Amino acid sequence: MQDELKLLGGAMVTLALATSALVIVPHVQLRASEAPAGLKPYTAQQLRGREVYIRNGCVYCHSQQPRDKAQAPDDQRGWGRASVAADYYYDTPHLLGTMRTGPDLFNIGARQPSADWHLGHMFQPRAYVPGSIMPSYPYLFDYKEVAEPGDRVVNLPPGFKPLGKVVVAKPEVLDLVAYLQSLDHTYPVLPAPQARKEGAPNAAK
Repeated sequence: MQDELKLLGGAMVTLALATSALVIVPHVQLRASEAPAGLKPYTAQQLRGREVYIRNGCVYCHSQQPRDKAQAPDDQRGWGRASVAADYYYDTPHLLGTMRTGPDLFNIGARQPSADWHLGHMFQPRAYVPGSIMPSYPYLFDYKEVAEPGDRVVNLPPGFKPLGKVVVAKPEVLDLVAYLQSLDHTYPVLPAPQARKEGAPNAAK
């Protein structure tokens, strides 16, 4: 009986230490974080697009967390600076991701600002990135004989247009593209230091 109590006590202490290290301490450190000046709240359309992103499992193949130069060459890949906690101020839940089957999307809105590119890429990734293993999402589009007023027609490269049809984006994919375009974290993380005022006393030598 004594051994069981020691085992149980050890397990409880281990659990308490792990909870403190992984939950409590980070919460205390980050609870006062504020959104960077360059980070804007999501619009209603972007929030709907975020839900489409989650629903279609994009987070399983794409991360949103470039790593520091000391850990990986993510900046050389064009994915941007290493992310910080404040970058996710408006993200609930965060979509950091755990795999990189595809490229990191932390700054996809800066790398690919064109809505036409995103729409075509969603319809047929290999029309834009030969050899891509990303699945296509044809159910996010309609096929019509003639586009109607207000339709967003997808302009596809030659050889990828359905014969005798026009491809029209559904509202869900327009929302998704709006969300992807919002992923632009090229703003500075820390404010630039203020220039020393003219006539201010010199720092102590």
